[in-house]
Amino acid sequence: MKSQMLILFGPQGAGNHLWSKIFSLHKDVYGWKSLLENYWEPHRFKEPFAKYWRDPKQLQDFNWDLSFYYFTSISFPLGIVGSDVNPIYNPNLLNFVNEVQKCNVNVEFAVIGRDQNILNYQQTRIRTQSTMPLFYEQYNTLPKTPTFLSYELLYLYKSEYLKSLKFNIPIAYDDNRVNEILSDDPNKKYIHNVERYDLDEGNKTGKIFNSKP
Repeated sequence: MKSQMLILFGPQGAGNHLWSKIFSLHKDVYGWKSLLENYWEPHRFKEPFAKYWRDPKQLQDFNWDLSFYYFTSISFPLGIVGSDVNPIYNPNLLNFVNEVQKCNVNVEFAVIGRDQNILNYQQTRIRTQSTMPLFYEQYNTLPKTPTFLSYELLYLYKSEYLKSLKFNIPIAYDDNRVNEILSDDPNKKYIHNVERYDLDEGNKTGKIFNSKP
């Protein structure tokens, strides 16, 4: 019987570390366990498959007897534009997948997302510019349809949302640490209240708007 791997990926700033904690919680899943002990760790050093994303052929030497269920996550791209300390590069998704499958491992895909405005703010602040074009370079090589995951739905519905997800690895949706992980919503720093909007009057009075107010 083939081992199972869930590959989670998305654009930079879409919640890679958050989802990595969620999918690494289950005791039977070989995932990013050290991240459960720390709020944040650098992907390029600590994610268990980081070196294999850089050189997928090394997967032939990986010990696939460690578990039946595997989880790995990646951002497309990795690094920062113009940085000497953390230079940017775009891992090759298709090469990684092909090497995993050569090891008799079945692969599923999950693509993470976040509000597009927040993504743009986050990427511009940290990466100096939007890196979405580099994300799409890899997304367009995807060999089969992924499951799309919502950052906002995870925070809104928590364990109930996780129960609805069907993947080839088990999900610890009933683990007490789920609520701990989701106790602080990083979106809050980007959100500001709107005191008034013209459409408010429509909800209160039933007024019809024939065009955008």
